[in-house]
Amino acid sequence: MFDIIRIPAFKDNYIWLLRKGVTAAVVDPGDARPVLDVLEQEGLSLSAILITHHHADHQGGVAELLAHHSAEVFGPAAESIASISRPLRSGDTISIAPCDIEFQVIAVPGHTLGHIAYYGSGCLFCGDTLFAGGCGRLFEGTAAQMADSLARLAALPEDTAVYCAHEYTQANLRFALAVEPGNRRLLSRVEEVAVTRARGGATLPSTIAIEKATNPFLRCREPEVAAAARGRVPAARDEVAVFAALREWKNSF
Repeated sequence: MFDIIRIPAFKDNYIWLLRKGVTAAVVDPGDARPVLDVLEQEGLSLSAILITHHHADHQGGVAELLAHHSAEVFGPAAESIASISRPLRSGDTISIAPCDIEFQVIAVPGHTLGHIAYYGSGCLFCGDTLFAGGCGRLFEGTAAQMADSLARLAALPEDTAVYCAHEYTQANLRFALAVEPGNRRLLSRVEEVAVTRARGGATLPSTIAIEKATNPFLRCREPEVAAAARGRVPAARDEVAVFAALREWKNSF
């Protein structure tokens, strides 16, 4: 099994470094400098780079990393990312032998059309699709696509550790409380996260179980969530329409 190191980047990004012995892989390195610093400090060699989607804060550091390390670059075949050496499609399985890592590739369109996630060893690296307490904006895909992508992730084992790419949890949970103020598990989570952040800690990883219990975008069938959505969009009767109403509400929350 590999160890996972959280590398903060930019204002609120997390780059995830997967370590096995003296070999490492990184997920969504938008900035090379903090990754290079950790590799040097820990005496690690970079063997693989995993990209979830084309946005610069997820792959902008790849070229500089490749200038210092010979690494294979995995990423979505459906997106134009020049540095990718191993284009991936849904259902593919990748193996990074030096790190003892194997991942299943899951297509999760919505935030971008070609967005993918990596699932294996009880871990999910999902970029900007599923967040702790929320989900990504719909920059390219439709509400139906994102709702389907989230349902696909929600079907993973409940103890799956969720490693998304941003520290958005507190803001997401403020919105979740506006949607579902009667959710006791959500109220407890808000308090737990407030304590963690006050101490300067990270709120990730989450788990699929926690998200299913507290994330409104995974709870569109719940009566209180659906009623809140219809309070904004009275015509929101089916699950996708509820999701779309919530996502639009969150955009301006």
